[in-house]
Amino acid sequence: MSGGRTVRRRRPARVLHLYEYRDNTIYAGARLMQAGTAMFIIELTYKASLAEIDASMAAHVKFLKKYYAAGNFLVSGRKIPRDGGIIVAVGKSRQQIEVIIREDPFHARGLAEFRIIEFRASQRADDIQKRIDG
Repeated sequence: MSGGRTVRRRRPARVLHLYEYRDNTIYAGARLMQAGTAMFIIELTYKASLAEIDASMAAHVKFLKKYYAAGNFLVSGRKIPRDGGIIVAVGKSRQQIEVIIREDPFHARGLAEFRIIEFRASQRADDIQKRIDG
């Protein structure tokens, strides 16, 4: 590679080849993820009745669509049993995700508790969309 960067090659079994540079930029196939991008699991646990949740669902969906369009949200859905939800997100920092979550009507109206789990994505299925579509 050019630019004098040291390249360390990792070959996880049955996944896309990942290359990590000294500056923590990860190159995964044709996709480049810049240093400073983190992934998060956001777990919502309802504190209100489902009737109250359903009354605020349209506003919550509008909030979700805003952050899908902004590129922060990747996947979301209801937990089973229906006592909350899950959002998989990307962001520059945990603080950025906390600010985003405060905009959620479920948070603003005190309808749900939020738990944020940060993780470093190092592998993914090549056929992830096919698996989601099931």
